[in-house]
Amino acid sequence: MAWILIVFLILLGGLIAPFGDLLGTKIGKARFSILKLRPKKTATIITIITGGFISSISIGLLILVSEEFRQRLFVDIPLLQKTLDESKKALLPLQEEQKKLEGKIIQKEKELNLLKNNINEFRRGNIVIKRGQTLFIAEINSSSNIKLDLTKIYNEADKFVRKIVIPSNKESKNILLWRPSDISEIEAVTSKGGNWIILIKSATNVLKGDNYVFVAPDLLENKFIVRKGDVIKSYVLGKSDLNIKSINLKIKSLLRETRDEVKSKGSQASEISTSGNFVKKVRDFLKNNENVNFKLEVVSLRDSKTAEPIVVEINILKIGS
Repeated sequence: MAWILIVFLILLGGLIAPFGDLLGTKIGKARFSILKLRPKKTATIITIITGGFISSISIGLLILVSEEFRQRLFVDIPLLQKTLDESKKALLPLQEEQKKLEGKIIQKEKELNLLKNNINEFRRGNIVIKRGQTLFIAEINSSSNIKLDLTKIYNEADKFVRKIVIPSNKESKNILLWRPSDISEIEAVTSKGGNWIILIKSATNVLKGDNYVFVAPDLLENKFIVRKGDVIKSYVLGKSDLNIKSINLKIKSLLRETRDEVKSKGSQASEISTSGNFVKKVRDFLKNNENVNFKLEVVSLRDSKTAEPIVVEINILKIGS
């Protein structure tokens, strides 16, 4: 059937084409004009119309006699177009995600290059302030003029940082930069009452000679971490532990645990300070007490708030015979 249709269309086109050519020639000789065009152009238009007529008849016959052609033309092609449109829509989120990932990759590459530069500078000893390092600690009382307090704190912190970053520069130009939104937040919190501690931390690694230091202020409640006489940590040792080496190891462990304990409560003290010669105290105790269980206690020697140092002593107590 398909071959018969193809042969028929070829013959039909062969018959109509000469007719169109002949018709165009006759119109040209008759000096016939359409839309006030010259006869030659009119003949050309007639020939073009004849060619279009041949194509239209061919397509019409294909639609009429070929079910497969109708299926392709009216079903498959629209379906393919719809599938293509849906695929394009589905690709849009992926393209957006690709752009985001490419942006993240570029950002990470910048961070990596910055890290490499910082490592090189660190090796050369040029980094004078590390990111996250606490540069300045001050107390804020909500009953005072908060704006004035913050201005004083800023000036003192800036002066302190300038001595570290540009010690040879005696100019009074400020180098400390913090975001106004951070200050607005601090003012909003402190205005509600209470006592607070402001920590000014470096937001980036700072090289010697940098013109600016970006900082992030952090606000903490100024509360009591320990009171004088509080037993912060304790440990019971048995008779087998009655030797200086074991006790020294346990004392070091207790001091580490004490530091972790006060840190968990919010203390900003970097280290635990000890008072008294507790090694001599332990030796004297062991001389006078043999074969007994005893307890080590880490006791606070003062009231200490959030930013204040933690000072302790270590007591050794007999708890049984």
